[in-house]
Amino acid sequence: MNRRTTLAAAIALTAGLALAGCSSDSSDGKPDLKIGQAFMPEPVSADMAGGFLVVNNDSKTADKLTKVTSDISDDVTIHETKSQKMREVKSFDIPANGRLDLERGGSHIMFMGLKKKPKQGEKVSIELHFEKAGAVKVELPVKESTYNPKHH
Repeated sequence: MNRRTTLAAAIALTAGLALAGCSSDSSDGKPDLKIGQAFMPEPVSADMAGGFLVVNNDSKTADKLTKVTSDISDDVTIHETKSQKMREVKSFDIPANGRLDLERGGSHIMFMGLKKKPKQGEKVSIELHFEKAGAVKVELPVKESTYNPKHH
């Protein structure tokens, strides 16, 4: 009984990785990326929203986030914020054994021309496209517009 539940948990945990076509013991040199802290603050305007998440790379292979797609918008871009200025970029580097932080006040995903305005409590499906790891589906839970998961 116990063994079966452990196995089920292990399968549930690895299912997410299997979708991305990579596992930590893979010899194909693909990065081992884990996505966490994903959320979208409830948009204040009806046509644009921001998305935030952290990509941890637990491998010796660097990768790049090259594109984000979503069924909620046909115009999803990635922006970096440097010295209070926001600009669209073609890709974000994810260093080997490092992380990419998309956070409030910093780099983020921008959704323009929303097909519908996401409400708090809903989830927005997005797909992150990585140069090496391929496409990874992520759900962004919609939080209150002021939500900020910053750890102090």
